[in-house]
Amino acid sequence: MDTRALLLFLGVDLLLVCTPGPDWLYIAARGLGQGRRAALTAVAGVCAGYTVHTLLSSAGLAAALRAVPAALPVLRVTGAVYLLVLAATMLLALRRGRGGTALAAPRPQPTATVLRQSALTALLNPKGLLLYLSLVPQFVDPAAGLPVGGQVLVLGTLNVLACAVVYGLVAHASGRLGGRFGADPAAARRMTVVSAVLLMLVAGVTATA
Repeated sequence: MDTRALLLFLGVDLLLVCTPGPDWLYIAARGLGQGRRAALTAVAGVCAGYTVHTLLSSAGLAAALRAVPAALPVLRVTGAVYLLVLAATMLLALRRGRGGTALAAPRPQPTATVLRQSALTALLNPKGLLLYLSLVPQFVDPAAGLPVGGQVLVLGTLNVLACAVVYGLVAHASGRLGGRFGADPAAARRMTVVSAVLLMLVAGVTATA
């Protein structure tokens, strides 16, 4: 592939990744409500989800979604519902902490749980799917020496790396802010409510994307 085309793709991709969107809000919600470790785990999960997108797209997922346009709205709604379930789970966990009568300080989720939920969130994120449907094909050259699937793999890998760097910074910032309130149970409860509201906002953005 042409080096100039790769650099151009990376520049456009970084511009998109640096634009606050559902991934930013999701990772910020994790950081504010559960701390830096959960936020960084969420970044790893999101990157894992986009890695799966890359592998599937290199195998023909993008072409399949173009052939069946109705599949994208279904995935979009499914992703929104899943985020709403996560938000509701966080709020219910707070109430159960005090016998269902009041909000209690949240308990940290296991790393594997955060990783699994974050990967699934990325897989169902229509913004990620649209990247492989619209942007990546613009930089694929069928006449290049590398097969089309290989080119998609390279471009998708660059996207995952860009996400890891930018979202990692978001995770550090939100985790640091959330950590300031974590020592105070009342503040921790409020931050968890804020993170649940952010997840609901992400669900709304995802549903209308």
